[in-house]
Amino acid sequence: MANLVADAMVARLRDWGVTRIFGYAGDGVNTLLGALARAGDPEFVSTRHEELAAFMACGHAKYTGEVGVCLATQGPGAIHLLAGLYDAKLDRRPVVAIVGQVVSTALGSGYLQEVDLHTLFKDVCAQYVQTVFTPEQMPAAVDNAMRTAIATSTPTCLIVPHDVQKASMPEELEHSHGIVPSSAVYARPHIVARDDDVRRAAEVLNDGAKVALLVGRGAGGAEEQIRDIVDALGAGATTSLLGKPVLDEAAPWHTGVMGHLGTTASAELMAACDTLLIVGSNDPWTEFYPKPGQARAVQVDIEPRVVGAKYPIDVAVTGDAADALSRLLPLLRRKDDRQWQQQVTQWTERWHRESAQRAEVQGESANPEFVVRALSEHLPGDARVAVDVGSATYWYARHLRLPRDVPAHVSGYLASMGCALPYGVAAKLDAPDRPVVALVGDGAMQMSGLLELVTLADRWRDWADPRFVVLVLHNRDLSEVSWEQREMEGDPRFSASQDVPSFPYADYAQLLGLRGIRITESGQAHEAWRQALEADRPTVIEALVDPATPLLPPLMPSSKTDTVLSALNVESNSAAAQRVTDQSEGQS
Repeated sequence: MANLVADAMVARLRDWGVTRIFGYAGDGVNTLLGALARAGDPEFVSTRHEELAAFMACGHAKYTGEVGVCLATQGPGAIHLLAGLYDAKLDRRPVVAIVGQVVSTALGSGYLQEVDLHTLFKDVCAQYVQTVFTPEQMPAAVDNAMRTAIATSTPTCLIVPHDVQKASMPEELEHSHGIVPSSAVYARPHIVARDDDVRRAAEVLNDGAKVALLVGRGAGGAEEQIRDIVDALGAGATTSLLGKPVLDEAAPWHTGVMGHLGTTASAELMAACDTLLIVGSNDPWTEFYPKPGQARAVQVDIEPRVVGAKYPIDVAVTGDAADALSRLLPLLRRKDDRQWQQQVTQWTERWHRESAQRAEVQGESANPEFVVRALSEHLPGDARVAVDVGSATYWYARHLRLPRDVPAHVSGYLASMGCALPYGVAAKLDAPDRPVVALVGDGAMQMSGLLELVTLADRWRDWADPRFVVLVLHNRDLSEVSWEQREMEGDPRFSASQDVPSFPYADYAQLLGLRGIRITESGQAHEAWRQALEADRPTVIEALVDPATPLLPPLMPSSKTDTVLSALNVESNSAAAQRVTDQSEGQS
């Protein structure tokens, strides 16, 4: 067969180091699929839906740091990619979407499945969206899509009409006007902060008496420098949700995650500090920052456009976090007075006691806080964790202790349900010798997770380590939405909008040839995790949990707590109401 544009395109992606492409078949990309079959590399990973292919591409980018690539046909296939691509855009991850299009001669005719794809993708792939109209254009278009995705940490899109895919590819491009030569190369910059900015940052931090650090995922690789700064300044530290894997939460000065789903200790740290050092974070929960004017602030980030975007900043330091903090450290004066850090330690210890007490509350079914907390004692040191959006995110943020160097990812800024299973599959395909744990609510499981269990059942026998554990918190309720309605609107639960139909998740797993474990009380959680992480195949742990377990922000005023209590339905059990009361009293 002659070398087609599709074949040359697959080869170009291989030149860029692409190892797998996540997608779903359709006649608009049949020629590309044929080229992938002929090449055998990159691997084509077929998902159950195009949206899940885009989430897998984003997950691949999150776990590997490489470009994730997804593939879909024109029309509905292209439309289905949007949620996963927006996840990549908002969490700033490099993804390239390759999308088919109707034949060029039919464009503008109202042809079958014809959609204006440039208009469709112009926001989500704002940095680069391009239709390939000729064979000669293809190499440069692929290079620009890959290079732009890497340089801007955002998704880009290539649209390839069916007839262009099937066109013959010249062996060599002419050296002539209008033919643009290109290379499949990219060099990442090392951004060095200015000396004067580092010096001024040190002055602000040295003047502070109650220093707090807010650490985000952009601080990855600077863990040692952060620990040294905390020690020098007698500081306390909290993390954003996305920054949770960066620091060891066992440190006495680490107050845990900040924000609506964070800890009381982190809320107290932010409410009392007089100086704030933000490293690699653009966390959106601005009401949990210090009040404007309360604290002088320094922000270190590699992205100039996020500095000062969430809190008034006195000194901006733009550059690589590890490099900037290494140069900052010698300029800091060690603080002998440790009263502030001792206060931070007391808040942290109190939170640890309180969170343990919350997890121990017994009800008619398992306590979801206990079930997730129990995983901390069983999670392997080489695991990868995927977290869905919903109540599972709260319990992950507050209770799961990640071993050092264990990555965990969630749909952060888009906060899209249905991300955990595709993330987990992407993580597993990248490292089939490492166990994966996914934490999912029953709403997200029914939204897309059940589909990707089919993928697990199809692929697990090829993995060196078959362990892939899916915890489903089965409470028959969209819990986070239910509690937000009570907290933010003061309304009672609206069953028609929040009921999740009961489903036999463990039985379904067994039907697929996987393992299923069902637990109905907290005391069964440790044994369930032990069995699942020793199993010879993927396992679904179906935990029947209490939907009335409160999802409330830390330090919520008692007046607001009263409103939430009054919005509880009469059928909510008394233990749930008592937990709300206990939480309010414990935070006052």
